[in-house]
Amino acid sequence: MSERRPLRALRAFKKPAKRPAPPRPTAARPGPAAAAEPRAARGSSVITAAIYRDGVRTSTHDSLTETFGTLREADGGMAWIGLHRPTEAELQSVAEEFDLHPLAVEDALEAHQRPKLERYGDTLFVVLRAARYLDDAEEVDFGELHVFVGPDFVITVRHGAAPNLAAVRRRMEDAPDLLKQGPEAVLYAILDAVVDGYAPVVAGVENDVDEIETEVFRGDPKVSRRIYELSREMVEFQRATRPLNRILEGLSAGFEKYGIDEELRRYLRDVADHATHVSERVDGFRLALQDILAVNATLVTQQQNEEMKALAQSSHAQNEEIKKISSWAAILFAPTLVGTIYGMNFENMPELKWAAGYPFALALMGVVCVSLYVVFKRRDWL
Repeated sequence: MSERRPLRALRAFKKPAKRPAPPRPTAARPGPAAAAEPRAARGSSVITAAIYRDGVRTSTHDSLTETFGTLREADGGMAWIGLHRPTEAELQSVAEEFDLHPLAVEDALEAHQRPKLERYGDTLFVVLRAARYLDDAEEVDFGELHVFVGPDFVITVRHGAAPNLAAVRRRMEDAPDLLKQGPEAVLYAILDAVVDGYAPVVAGVENDVDEIETEVFRGDPKVSRRIYELSREMVEFQRATRPLNRILEGLSAGFEKYGIDEELRRYLRDVADHATHVSERVDGFRLALQDILAVNATLVTQQQNEEMKALAQSSHAQNEEIKKISSWAAILFAPTLVGTIYGMNFENMPELKWAAGYPFALALMGVVCVSLYVVFKRRDWL
């Protein structure tokens, strides 16, 4: 893509171990964030279009046409154009100016692409999935970024709120020794920002997993839905992080072929280490959520079994009471029946004038009641 560059400039921008964010520029310094809001209000997709020379911004433009004209006039300059959800006409004008491949342009317009790296001649096309953690909603929001990298230009097409490319631009402008390395250095900074943006997401998800474990053992009925939603987010997170190592390996191979400085490749390997770490954490979260889901299913089953057992015991006790009530009802029904029959004062009724009729009726009632009592007692109804 470009000629080999000296090591001195890159060594001047060695990253510290903790990878802190660079200092913000002063208020007097013009930056992309200041121009983003009015342009968005005008309905333009151009966030920032600037020309750089030797690592220093030489001009900033409000339109793509002005940027194209200035780049043609600049000798050895580099254009860095940031677009947010551009229209087909806007992206087509960029494609015609920089000879972008139609397939890459189509992908950038439609979005919803998986992370990948494609090379079209001297132009690299990189698709990245950025992420951010929303504390209020306790969920992960994913964005999509398409990057075109050529010999003298970098074009970013962003779909979604993440990543914050304004911070990337400020960081690069604060390090002109790195920025003057050209489009490859800008691509490295974008990759680094996307991977660093995963760290707060990992921390937020880890906290969610801890909360879910507590809710599971507390018996929260809503926890199953939360486990499912977080598992879906982790699937999406895996799709964003897993292809990154292949992308970085492809870039390293291309840098070797095109003679990119070894120091820049070291930075890319550092990004690859962080990407691998994030990918491993995401895999761990998925496994942990699967285990939590299994434990939750077991606990729910146990709870249901306990409820069924209590219900069965209650039903058994109820049946025993019904048996007792039915037994006494039958016992009391026998003398009632005998008394009712003997209470019929018909003229031709047998035993009506029998002297032993009354004692006989009482004895009959007693025998029937005692017999029924013995039968029910033997069957444990009483």
